[in-house]
Amino acid sequence: MGGGYVTTLLLLVCISGLIYLLVRRPRSQRSHLPPGPTPLPFLGNVLQLKVEGMLNSLREVEQGLLFSNGERWWQLRRFSLAALQDLGTGQRSVEKQIQDEAQRLVEEFKKTKGLPFDPTFFLSRSASSVICSIVFGQRFDYADKSFLDLLVKTNQVFVRLSSTWGQLYERFSWIMRFLPGPHKQIFQDLEDINSFILERIKANQVSLDRDNPRDFIDCFLLQMEKEILNPATEFHLRNLVLTAFNLFFVGTETVSSTLRYGLLILLKHPEVEEKMTQEIDRVIGRSRMPAVEDRSRMPYTNAVIHEIQRFSDVIPMNLPHALTRDTHFRGYTIPKGTEVFPVLSSVLRDPSRFRDPERFNPMRFLDEQGQFKANEASMPFSTGKRSCVGQELARMELFIFLTAILQNFTLKCPVPPRDIDLRLRGAGFAHVPPCYQLCAVPWGGGSRAQEELPKDRPQGTAGAMKGPNPAT
Repeated sequence: MGGGYVTTLLLLVCISGLIYLLVRRPRSQRSHLPPGPTPLPFLGNVLQLKVEGMLNSLREVEQGLLFSNGERWWQLRRFSLAALQDLGTGQRSVEKQIQDEAQRLVEEFKKTKGLPFDPTFFLSRSASSVICSIVFGQRFDYADKSFLDLLVKTNQVFVRLSSTWGQLYERFSWIMRFLPGPHKQIFQDLEDINSFILERIKANQVSLDRDNPRDFIDCFLLQMEKEILNPATEFHLRNLVLTAFNLFFVGTETVSSTLRYGLLILLKHPEVEEKMTQEIDRVIGRSRMPAVEDRSRMPYTNAVIHEIQRFSDVIPMNLPHALTRDTHFRGYTIPKGTEVFPVLSSVLRDPSRFRDPERFNPMRFLDEQGQFKANEASMPFSTGKRSCVGQELARMELFIFLTAILQNFTLKCPVPPRDIDLRLRGAGFAHVPPCYQLCAVPWGGGSRAQEELPKDRPQGTAGAMKGPNPAT
C-alpha cells in the first residue's frame, strides 16, 4: 500500500514536472511572437479550435500554421502565369470558350422547364469545362460519366477539406492517414482525381507536338524537357500532376461556388436581380451573348458581382504563406519558416472598410453618380505576389455566366425570399454554399416581377431555404 502510494506520487510529480517544462519552454521561445494561447506539444492549439466556426476560432488563437512555400512555389507560379497567358487567358480566345459554355449552361437550364432544381453541378460542369479546355486541351461532354464522377469527387474534397475532419487531416496528415473517420475518403478521392490527371498527361506525352503546345500540360512537358539535365529542377512529373490538380480544383470549385452563392443571394434579393436585368436589357439586349467589354458599361452588375465575392467569402483563410526570413511586425518577431494565414475574411468583413459588412449591399461599390467604385479592401483573390494566378479568368467567367443566366431567365424560389438563409456554411478551408433549389423561368416578355412559378412544381425545399437570416 505504501509502495503503491509512493509510486503514484512519483508519477504525479514527474508528469507535473514534464508538463511544466513543456509549457514553460514554448513561452520563453515565443516571447517575441504575436500573442496567443500556449500551444501543447504535438497538438499545438488544435484544442482551441471549435468543431463549428474554425475561422472564428483561428481569429481567437491569432496564429496561422500549415503548408510550405519557397523556391518551388516561385518557379511554378512564374511558369504558370506565363503559360496561362500564352494559352490566351484573359484574351478573346478564352472569352469565346466561356461564351460557348455559357450558352450550353443556358440550354441546360431550359431543360428544367421552370421546375425547381439544385444548380450545383450545372454550374460545376460549366466552370470545370473552361478550366479543362485550358489544362487538358479539351472540354468534356456534360453527359460524360468519367467527367461527372470527377466533378463529384472534386466537390466532395472541397466540402470535406472545409470540415473539422479535413482540418485535422491538414494539420496531422502524418497520423490521420492511419486513423478511421470521414477524412479517409479524401485520400481516395484525391488519388482518383490525380489518377485521372496522370492519364491525361500520359496521353499528351504520346501525342506531344513540340512546335504547337495545345494546353497547360503540353507547356509543362516542354519545360520538363528543357530542364531534364538540371538535378534541382522543379519541373518533373509529380509537380506537373500537383500543379494541374491545383488549377483544375480551384478553377472548378471557387468559380462554381461563387456563382452558387450569387444565385442564392439573388433569390433572397429579387430587387437586385431586377436592377441587373434592366441594365442587361439596356446594354446587351437579348440577341447576343454577353462579352467582357460590356462590363465597363454595366456598373451595377459589376458592383453586384464584387459584393457577391465579398459577401460569399469563399476562401476565408486564404492559403498559408511561409516566411522566407525572420520578420519584424508591429513589435513582434516571426521566425523564418513560420506558416501564416492571411485571413481574407478579416478584410472582406472589416467594418472600417465596409459599413455593416454582414449585410449584402451592392451600393457600397457605386459612387454618387452610380458609377463603379473600387475598394482596395475587396481582395477575394488575395493580393500581392500570392494573388490567384487565374483571377482574370475567374472574373470573365463570373461576369459572362451570371449575365447570361439573367439575360434568359427570371430566378424564382420555391419559398418566400424572407425564409432564405444566407448564413455561410463551412468552417475551415472554404465557405461551402448551402444546398438549395431554384426555378429558372424562361423570360417571355413583360415584367419579370409579374412572372409566376409553375403550378406543378415539386414540394419541399432544402436547408438553405429555412430559418432566420442574419444577413439582412
